[in-house]
Amino acid sequence: MATAEDTVLAYWAACEARDWVRFGALLAEDVVYDLPQTRERIHGRRDYLRFNQEYPGDWHLTVVRVVGSGRHAASWTSFTVDGGAQPATTFFELDNAGAISRVTEFWPEPYDPPAGREHLVERY
Repeated sequence: MATAEDTVLAYWAACEARDWVRFGALLAEDVVYDLPQTRERIHGRRDYLRFNQEYPGDWHLTVVRVVGSGRHAASWTSFTVDGGAQPATTFFELDNAGAISRVTEFWPEPYDPPAGREHLVERY
């Protein structure tokens, strides 16, 4: 079985490659994605995949660091969106089968959620 760090590295590699089949295979069916700054939450693999597939702009990511222990991992990444770079910190929880069951992502500045993803998220 892969370590939590290996799983998170595979997650980011699949995300950057836009390999949505491989990305989806790393997620639990009932994965929950939280964005505390915008108070948005996505439930389920299907909607989380769609959220990533539909994300606008020309974005790329670089993994700076991943650490993990047991079924938990955290990553520090640098995202470049339309030419501007921003860091993000993401916390991961894996289920008993090693699939990603929860993702909580933090960005450096508060922001309002962009329009166009209301069909995938709930606000809290």
